[in-house]
Amino acid sequence: MSRILFAYIAREVYGASLTVLVGLLGLFAFFDFVNELDNIGKHGYQAFHALVYVMMLIPSRAYELLPVAVLIGSLFALTSLARHSEITVMRSSGLSTRRMLGMLCLISIVPVVLIYVFGEYIAPPAESAARQWRLTSTNSTISQQLRSGLWIKDGSRVINARTLHPDRSMEHVRVYTFDDANVLQSIAEAARGVYVEAADKGKGYWHLTGVTRTDFFDDHTALASPGEMIWESALTPEVLSVLMVQPERMSVTTLLTYIYHLRENQQNTNRYEIALWKKINMPFTSLVMMILALPFALTHERSGGVSVKVFLGVMLGVAFYLLNGMFSSLGMINSWPPAIAAVTPSLLFLTAAAMMLYLVERR
Repeated sequence: MSRILFAYIAREVYGASLTVLVGLLGLFAFFDFVNELDNIGKHGYQAFHALVYVMMLIPSRAYELLPVAVLIGSLFALTSLARHSEITVMRSSGLSTRRMLGMLCLISIVPVVLIYVFGEYIAPPAESAARQWRLTSTNSTISQQLRSGLWIKDGSRVINARTLHPDRSMEHVRVYTFDDANVLQSIAEAARGVYVEAADKGKGYWHLTGVTRTDFFDDHTALASPGEMIWESALTPEVLSVLMVQPERMSVTTLLTYIYHLRENQQNTNRYEIALWKKINMPFTSLVMMILALPFALTHERSGGVSVKVFLGVMLGVAFYLLNGMFSSLGMINSWPPAIAAVTPSLLFLTAAAMMLYLVERR
């Protein structure tokens, strides 16, 4: 009997969650496409390119929306069962709240695995490919597929940045300057490059430090160490960052590697450690969402109100992500321990679900 009930509840929850996920993905894909409309027609970027770009972002959207889809789907499935008195029959047959909770924990294994797989193996490369597609579609000359790093052609200069960090700074930069006949005039090597925003939008520049320059003349070469160099360019960090995946969408392996690099260079790792803990915690949010849905299903089992409870589920999902983002920002501003900043929203919702279950059981 337990296996039959488990299979039946799992089928209802999975079916409803999948339906909600498909609907949410369609809605967010529409918003993403609308967001691209301003760029269509510029630099060869057409509607087809925008459509492909939006489709390639779907894995990242699925990763973000899976917990919300699980919450809304679980609420809809369980409250529908309660509305038709099926949960009443199950409980009259000996199915306790504890056993239902255990079933939901087992059912949540599939969403947990899906979130992990999407977050670690599908979403990061898909988003990187999407941004590369958008870059290529706009006829940009930036590439980061070579071992030697990032190469940028900017007028008479060719810039090679060995390392482009997620904070959009450069390290180990070389600037090759050519004349009109494409003859090499100088090579400047800089330890680091940082973009400086000017008062006029689009008039910023890259400030290169630790610069040594070699000038080539017809009969000799000259070595100079100016220390600093200004590289004026329309290539802003926003343009260059399209090749970089946001910390929250990096894989755990990539985050660990970059955190190690920052620590080796004695730099602040708080933002990336929070993103790492959020990645680790993300799969378990689906379990929290399922547990949160159970008290709603056990309340007023014989009454209707499915649409009201689903609406509450949507509001709870929105509240969770707002709280998640708020704690991440507060954690970075106040230098909270990354694990606390990342896990606290889930713990708060889990505590709320436990209290609601306790109150339901006392009735």
